[in-house]
Parts: sequence; C-alpha cells; structure tokens
Amino acid sequence: MTAVIEARGLAKAYGATRALDGVSFSVEPGRIVGLIGPNGAGKTTALKAILGLTPFRGELQVLGLDPRTQRDELMREVCFMADVAVLPRWLRVSQTLEVVGGVHPRFDRARATDFLRRTDIRMESRVRELSKGMVTQLHLALILAIDARLLVLDEPTLGLDLLYRRKFYDTLLNDYFDKERTILLTTHQVEEVENLFTDVIFINHGRVALSSSVEELGSHYQQLTVAAEAAPTARALKPFYEREVFGRVAMLFEGRSAAELRGFGELRTPSIADLFVAKMQGTPST
Repeated sequence: MTAVIEARGLAKAYGATRALDGVSFSVEPGRIVGLIGPNGAGKTTALKAILGLTPFRGELQVLGLDPRTQRDELMREVCFMADVAVLPRWLRVSQTLEVVGGVHPRFDRARATDFLRRTDIRMESRVRELSKGMVTQLHLALILAIDARLLVLDEPTLGLDLLYRRKFYDTLLNDYFDKERTILLTTHQVEEVENLFTDVIFINHGRVALSSSVEELGSHYQQLTVAAEAAPTARALKPFYEREVFGRVAMLFEGRSAAELRGFGELRTPSIADLFVAKMQGTPST
C-alpha cells in the first residue's frame, strides 16, 4: 500500500530556530491522523511543507508527488482548512461557491448548497455578517463539496463553542470521511477528538516524539495507578512519567507488559491526552 504522506528527514530552520529537525513519518490511506504538539513544536511548518508552501530539506512525497515541484498537480487532490478565515469578508455566500467552483475542478456546487440548506447560513449573506461558527460551517461546506483524497485541517474549530465543535466533527465523519480519503488534523483539543483518531504523531521541538496507530498504543504503553504507599515499589519498574491524582500516583510505562504491572494497582491503556502530556514532559529540548 502506497503511503499518502511519506516524510524522511524533514528539516527547516528559521534563523537559529530549528522548526523541523530530521522529522520522519508515514501516513497511510484511509486514516485519520492527529498531528499533536505544543505551540512552536513544528506542526504548522510540517503542514506548510506537505502543502508545498515552504522550502525544506529532506524527502517528502504527498500522494506520490513532490510538493516543491508538483504543487499545482498536488492541490487538485488536497483540501486545506486553517484556523483563520481566508474568505474575503465582502463576498456573499453564493459568491464563495462561484469562486471555489471556478478554481477547483472537483468542486460540486450542488453538494455545497445541500449542506448549507441544513444550516442557518443564507446565500445572500456576506461573510462579514456571519458568526465565527457560521464561517467555519461555510468552510466545511466548501471542503465537503470537493472530491479530494487528502484533507489537512489546522485547528479547524479553534475559538468555537462546544456545540459547534461537536457538530463540525460529526459532519466531517458522516459526510466526508471514507476509506478512500485521508485526514490529517492538528488540534489542541485532544480530549474532545481523540476517539476519532486512527493514528497519532506527537511532535515537539521539531522532532517526532511518537508515531503510532491508536490500536498499537495498548501494546506499548500502560498506565498504572497505585496507592501512595505502593508507589516506591512500582517506581522500581521505571515509569517514564508519573503524577499524583487525589492521593494516588498514576505512572506511565513504556515496554512493560500488563502481566508485569497488574499486581501493583489499577491498570489501563493511557488516553491519548495523558500520553501526550507524559511524552511532552519527557521529551528533551536539545
């Protein structure tokens, strides 16, 4: 199976700052991948490289194409949605459909119109008259109407309330995603969407701290919660992270089997959010 994205040794520096420092990862077709990292970790730079928006060193293939030299061809197969509105505020909603239809050969206006009928957005409204949630819905309508193989989302629900965020992701899964399409998503709201991911990539200080399918996390990572008095004994098994929770101690282990840990306390697979926090605090900055 040919990877949708194949990155090997990606490097990008802004002056003395290494935004990407030898980043390597693969994204397979039909997956929903969370690219997760703190502010300044290198996520946006990685997305810009994938979209052909910035020069870089290293090897990168997206849908079998080189973003540096084949960007026009690549953009026929890719959709991108950022956390900030890029539509001119003076445009009417109906005009945004005309603009996208004139630019993208795979845009289905009827499908966008059908989606917008299910919202409170009126075709004669100007973009500046829409709330942030409505602008996001408009962007989503335009994306859903493009038959693209790869969808890249950069904090698409930033600043929206919970109801809009939930509706956005429900619509994305029900109306867009299928086994022929791949979604790459960056977000800081990990707890809300971690159940959507099939794979995760953690990035920090321009380096990949973890790259794994979600289903494989349980075989590599264990979270053990023990009473405070039992913590010294469990600590001898060398957890890579621990924190106190209501008088008990939660420890995260890598490479330890459930059989080794079960007798010490409560055992479970860590959530993606908990694993992210642990990995970020354990990732060196140099």
